[in-house]
Parts: sequence; C-alpha cells; structure tokens
Amino acid sequence: MHDIKIIRKNPDFFSKKLSERNVKIDLKGLLDLDKQNRELIQSKEKFEQEKRIISQKKDKSQFNKSKEVSLKIDQLNNEQKEIKNKIELLLESIPNLALDDVPVGNGESMNKEINKIGEIPKFNFKPFSHDQIGKKLGQMDFEMASKTSGTRFVFLKDQLALLERAISNFMLDVHTKEFGYKEISPPLIVKDQTMFGTGQLPKFESDQFEIKSDDENSRKFLIPTAEVILTNIVRETFLKKEELPMRLVASTACFRKEAGSYGKDTKGMIRQHQFYKVELVSIVDPTKSLEELDRMTNCAQEVLKRLKLPYRVILLSTGDMGFSAEKTYDLEVWIPSENKYREISSCSSCGQFQARRMKAKFKNNKNESDFLTTLNGSGLAIGRTLIAIMENYQQKDGTIIIPEALRSYMHNQKHIG
Repeated sequence: MHDIKIIRKNPDFFSKKLSERNVKIDLKGLLDLDKQNRELIQSKEKFEQEKRIISQKKDKSQFNKSKEVSLKIDQLNNEQKEIKNKIELLLESIPNLALDDVPVGNGESMNKEINKIGEIPKFNFKPFSHDQIGKKLGQMDFEMASKTSGTRFVFLKDQLALLERAISNFMLDVHTKEFGYKEISPPLIVKDQTMFGTGQLPKFESDQFEIKSDDENSRKFLIPTAEVILTNIVRETFLKKEELPMRLVASTACFRKEAGSYGKDTKGMIRQHQFYKVELVSIVDPTKSLEELDRMTNCAQEVLKRLKLPYRVILLSTGDMGFSAEKTYDLEVWIPSENKYREISSCSSCGQFQARRMKAKFKNNKNESDFLTTLNGSGLAIGRTLIAIMENYQQKDGTIIIPEALRSYMHNQKHIG
C-alpha cells in the first residue's frame, strides 16, 4: 500500500510507474479527494478551537452557539470519514511500483532470461507426461479425486506419496540446516485482515477459498500460500533492528480457486485447487532488500541444483509481476513431455508495500521509526518438483530413478516402479 503523502509529492512519477505496470488509476481523482480531506480536517480543527474557547468562558448565553458548533463538527466528521474511506479504497487497489531495473512490458513476453542451468535430458523414447507415468504405476488417481472432491484434485499413493513427503522434508532440511531459515508450522486458516496485509484482499478475492464462519465480524479464508501467514507474523509489531533479518520457512498445503484459468492446465497436477509448497519469507531492513532477494533466489536454486533438475532464471516484466511485488525472479524447471520450462518458484521483494498494509515497523540506523521490507519465495513448489522428477528421471520401462539427494528420505530406494 502506498502513502498518500508520497503520491501527493510525486504525482508524475507515480503516473509513469503505474503506466509501466499497465494499470489505470484515477490519480487526479485521488488527489482531489486528498485535497478535500485536508480541507475538511482544517475546517473541523477551526470549529474545535472555537468550541474550546466557548467552553473555557463558561458563559451560559453561549450554550446554543456551542451546540451549533458541535453539530457542525459532527457534520464535518461524517463528511471527512466518507472521503477518507474513498481514499483508502483507491489506495488499496494500487499495485506496488516496479524497481527501475525491471523490464517494462505487458506480460510474460517481455520477461528477461537471466541464466540456464543444467542439461536437458535426451531420451531414446518419447517421454511420457507425469500423469501418464503415475497412471501406469497405479499411484496417481485423478478419477477417484474427482468423485470425492471434484476436478483439479489428485490422490497420490504408495511410493509417489512417499516421494511427495520426501521432497518436502529434503527442502525443509536444506533451508533450515544450511540457510538459517526458522521452520514454522502455521495455521492454514486466516482472517480477512491477514489476507489484506499481504495483498490478496480485496483485489483477488475471487481466487480465494472463504470458509463459512459463525463469527459475523470476522471472515476466514484458507491460505493460498504460506506467504500470507508467515509475513503477517510481524503484523502490527515494532521490531528492534537487532531482530533483523528474520527468515522463516514452512511446508504447507495451499488452496486456490484458480479463477480466470478456466480450461488452462486441466490435465495432470500442474494447476490444482490444493497443492503443497515450501515457502520462504524474509523480513529485513529496507536497505537490505535486493541483497536478500538474491540470497533467497539462490537458496531456491540450490534445491534444483541438488536434485539435478535443469532450470532457468527469469526476471519478470512489470506486466507479469504480482500485485505486491517490486521485483521478481521466477525459476522455471524443464518439463520433457511439454518440451518447455515451467515455473517452479517465484521469489519477490515487496519493498515496504506489505509492511505498510500490516503496520509492521522497526527502528532504522537513524533511530527513526520506519516500515520493514518483506520478501517471499517458493523453496520450492512440491507438486511441480514431483512432476519434474517423474518426467526428467523417467525410464523407458516406466520406472523413475530417485535423485540421489532424496534417497535417504526414501528408505534408500533407488527406483520407483
């Protein structure tokens, strides 16, 4: 969320940066409301001063005058409250501004490839898709899931279920033991204010699973990613500088309606309503945000390197970044059956955008109160890692070689099937 004071001082800059994000916001209308709001505050303060003077005189003949002034103050209060709500609604709809080194573009076509790592496997047979392999093994069942839960769900069984768990445990061990992230086992249900803090609400409400609740004063949602609950740990807090950086990791189920993706990736496990992900979150001093983004991206890459999966690093364009992000690197893993790379991790710096929405602050080097910087990234998406292993390590006889890094988590098995 943005500070109206900053927009007021730099309207041309904001207009330019929002156009780069392909967003149309009525900045003039917003600033007009801001001007009205300040004028109402000034008028209200004058009447409040007048009322104080009347009260101090204790003159009974001024009773009616005092009453008239009080009514005027109430009227101005109501007007100002209405204007302020309009300002808040407009500010809530404005995305974060992209950093200057982010490619400007309408979408993924303007994304910039940074690097490619690993060799794409060559098969002496036509590679099968993960769902074909899973069906042949009898360990991936979409039909049963459709009967019990509907489309975009899956049952994993036996060795594939074990592989899914092994991937999660392996990632958690790497991030906690080697990279210093603190493991958290968080709630999977959050309040609407929590979703607002990280930017899922109100703009992306249609993609969220809301839970029916007896509490009429608090709406509840299933988390679309652990980013939501982990980042909000610092909600309405005031950290000491010595507490930074704060690095957190969680392996959780995630839930998304996938609104707007009708007919897209309906086959297999690529796009599910329920999926699992190891999520990384960092809370840092604003001066360390880009350094931390590089660190986080490297932590996610290390998992792919150890699994020996071919991938590439992409810098997202202004039109392809998430609502709360100021800069994002995507890691895309090679999927043989599709003959292309697919996103498996997205690492973003959100600057002070989320912290301002959450009212999360700290004392900076000048001993001044300032908003924190938040970052989040997949370390990695477990389902897509499973898909990548199944397809890149598949054999002609229908078996799957287990990557060496995972064998100790798989009872020292070398193959599935």
